[in-house]
Amino acid sequence: MEEIIRLTKELIRFKTMHSQPDEIQRCTAFIEEHLNKCGAKYRRLDHNSIPSIIVMPENNFAPILLMSHIDVVDGPDELFIPRIKDNSLYGRGSIDDKYAAALSLILLKVYLQRLKKAGKSQKDLPFGVMITADEEIGGVNGARKALQEIKADFCIALDGGSLKKIVTKEKGLVKLRLVARGKTAHGARPWLGDNAIENLINDFQVMKKNFELSAPDHWHRTLNFGRIRAGQSSNQVPDYAEALFDIRYTENDDMEAIFKKIQEEIKGQLIVERKEPLFEGGDSPYLNLLLEISEDSEVGFEHGASDARFLSAHDIKGIVWGPDGDMSQHSADEHVNIASLYKLYELLDAFLNKSKALKSKK
Repeated sequence: MEEIIRLTKELIRFKTMHSQPDEIQRCTAFIEEHLNKCGAKYRRLDHNSIPSIIVMPENNFAPILLMSHIDVVDGPDELFIPRIKDNSLYGRGSIDDKYAAALSLILLKVYLQRLKKAGKSQKDLPFGVMITADEEIGGVNGARKALQEIKADFCIALDGGSLKKIVTKEKGLVKLRLVARGKTAHGARPWLGDNAIENLINDFQVMKKNFELSAPDHWHRTLNFGRIRAGQSSNQVPDYAEALFDIRYTENDDMEAIFKKIQEEIKGQLIVERKEPLFEGGDSPYLNLLLEISEDSEVGFEHGASDARFLSAHDIKGIVWGPDGDMSQHSADEHVNIASLYKLYELLDAFLNKSKALKSKK
């Protein structure tokens, strides 16, 4: 299992930020080299310069698909130097999501070796692997496109949850822009103008009322005021202001109706820049088997979003799962707990072995 840590360290050293696309290409080439060394047949897809790697059994169908990604959020150079401290591996991507790519590749290598010893080949694999490179910016050119190329019954997105929590539901996502306009004037005579910033703030207060919800588990829609752009000078009344919002919604929300209501109540203009669906994993005998094997795990939900949201469009049941990382994703102390990563490997190995019986009953 130490090979998982070694490979994760090597992957962390690639600065696979979208501000450095060449690093994403270099990391993808490194993975291709690894696959060639272990004799795996794979497909590389490139869509709008975003690479994806797919390894499948026979006929492009896998009963189980392991999905992960290599792209990471921006970070300083020192975060791309992996280090081990207090039984955890630190570094950008350690928990989000390079451990997952490494784990998938090692499982693939081990299973190919087992099959070869048994006189079998890759077509007999009980699972497939998909590694993409744009999850952090929406997955539009990665998972969404790559999933069109394969078929699977059940997907494990190794990109969230924890050993004790198997995620079967994630909130949907909306990127919303609010534009407010006014009339410019000199700052010494503000009564001659119409301040766009003030108009935007007033509109925000109206919007906010539609998100003032409360629940013990926070499973309700939320609004985050993320960015604002306005004004040219402190002595000028601004005639334009805009704000960007991150909205997370649940299956109980009709966001189109909510936005229509807000638009009728405000002075400015709402622009939906991007809307992504919820992830709802659904019931599956594979999930039941996994819960039998991982006895300490329970199903739950997450407020974040992942590439798992694209599964429903392809009628693929699934979950989001992973090792423990103390919710350190995207932080300066991002890390993965090594013991939990080893445990995840053991559980997945047992699950993949026993899942063959489910396949034979279909």
